[in-house]
Amino acid sequence: MCSMHFKTEYDPSMIRNVAIIAHVDHGKTTLVDAMIRQSGLFRENQHIDTCFMDSNAIERERGITILAKNLSLEFLDYKINIVDTPGHVDFGGEVERVLQMVNGCILVVDSFEGPMPQTRFVLKKALAAGLKPIILVNKIDRPDARPTQVVDEVIDLFIEVGGEDEVLDYPILFASGREGYACRKLEDSRTSIRPLLEAIIEHVPHPLGSLSEPGKMLITSLDYNDYVGRIGLGRVFTGTFPNKSDIFRLRQGESPVKCKIQQLFTFQGVRRVESHSAGAGDIAAICGIEGISIGDTYSTAEGEPLPVIPIDQPVISMMFSPNMSPFSGRDGKYLTSRQIHSRLLKELETNVAMRVEPTDSPETFLVSGRGELHLGILIETMRREKFELQVSKPQAIFREDENGKKLEPIEELMIDVPENYMGPVMEALGPRRALLETTRKLLDGSLRMVFSAPARGLLGFRSAFLTLTNGYGIMNQAFRGFEPYRGDIAERRNGVMVAMEAGLSTGYAIKNLGERGTLFYGPMEEIYGGLVVGERPIAEDMYVNIVRAKHLTNHRSSTSEELERLAAPRRMTLDETLEYVADDEWIEVTPKAIRIRKRTYDYKRRG
Repeated sequence: MCSMHFKTEYDPSMIRNVAIIAHVDHGKTTLVDAMIRQSGLFRENQHIDTCFMDSNAIERERGITILAKNLSLEFLDYKINIVDTPGHVDFGGEVERVLQMVNGCILVVDSFEGPMPQTRFVLKKALAAGLKPIILVNKIDRPDARPTQVVDEVIDLFIEVGGEDEVLDYPILFASGREGYACRKLEDSRTSIRPLLEAIIEHVPHPLGSLSEPGKMLITSLDYNDYVGRIGLGRVFTGTFPNKSDIFRLRQGESPVKCKIQQLFTFQGVRRVESHSAGAGDIAAICGIEGISIGDTYSTAEGEPLPVIPIDQPVISMMFSPNMSPFSGRDGKYLTSRQIHSRLLKELETNVAMRVEPTDSPETFLVSGRGELHLGILIETMRREKFELQVSKPQAIFREDENGKKLEPIEELMIDVPENYMGPVMEALGPRRALLETTRKLLDGSLRMVFSAPARGLLGFRSAFLTLTNGYGIMNQAFRGFEPYRGDIAERRNGVMVAMEAGLSTGYAIKNLGERGTLFYGPMEEIYGGLVVGERPIAEDMYVNIVRAKHLTNHRSSTSEELERLAAPRRMTLDETLEYVADDEWIEVTPKAIRIRKRTYDYKRRG
């Protein structure tokens, strides 16, 4: 990492705070990588991982941004603070809170796909926060790129979400994050990312705030370090914050609390470096303050807290409780309800779009979030931390309006499919209470359909959709709002095979059961009673004996030949399991295994 000395520490007019927002997979993080590579932050011979801003292991595996990231670049004596935000709708809470740190945003749109559901969501939030947007049509190096048409679609989107008065004033650039260039016009030379940096300096307003006023800072995200504890990140709105100084914590409806900054950091490149002070307009981090939380205002003098942008409420909930299966305690380190509850409360400190509530059972907690992926990432993180737990089927959260009418969360669903799959998709979505709103043909000949659909109707739909379209379909969804309840939706999952005895599964039993459906386990795997071991092609569940051994006879047979004839078991990921599980089942999650089991089971119900 090269040494950097920013000249703009105390001059707000020389600072630009900008967020990069987009739909998932439109190239935000790759674009940030290009900006970093061309800013002089690294030596020419220094190896840099692709998408190195996605430092979380799960982010790298899934290829998505989950947590907002901060960095600073120096360009023409300006300090540009950049926030790379998540693109998936389930992590919209991350996007909403970091918008309070910036004065402008770069709206990245794929040059082929154009605006998608999440594009509309993040743009609406950005305009509501008063941010000045820069439109960037990315991936223009794609062979199927259609940048001119995408620009028209983006302008239509601005008009739709209420930005029609200023839309013609917003700068439009074209870029390829992968190739590392940006240009103001398609016919311009494509040599570097510099035109984008120049547009940020020119069009993003500098932060307002007088250095002579008392220092005020709003905490918008949290980090944790084993050495210094909890770290609060946010923007300094007015004044200056000296390191090691005494300050006040201000919260709405509470008296000011005096505290002390133990360490103060500002950003230099991708690193946090300790600084003697932070001035108005800059993004900083403070630590050593007990109980620091998102939404806190810290000030050098007593006064009123800064306003906080309200975060949209969760739409999906699940039950979390300790693992109660016969295999409990085999894999994990943290097994008790107290440990699980403590971990969930810790998650609340940084995950502002999540809720944790008690239930009738002291060992079970109701956890609510933005979607299956939002909660699935939490579950995956916990199992990697060696927790054992069991979780229920995700459920939509209902509300009532002022007249007592039942409301439910409605999603905007955008589907791209080859035209011959239109009928099957419509047939599948009809019983799920989805309503078709628009259709149009894309340049590649496929069809784009936009639906409004209840969130509960889309639970478990993604896997069915991929099967239905033979993998050719693409679906994206974003939360639209709460609307009147659309009626009951029938359970559509097939019946399952449930183990009625414990032991090791046998090739003999699996071979016989394979004729009745699809198995989830192979030979010589440990089984317990009540475990869901396979799926049937019909709706009813069936109890089976997957541990039955073949009776010995004098007749010789080749075991290896018998095993070769067995179909491979269907192995489900955590995400697939969350879509598959039924209301009367638990998902058992341990560091080494993911299983589905019945909550209660009766040996007499044999099929």
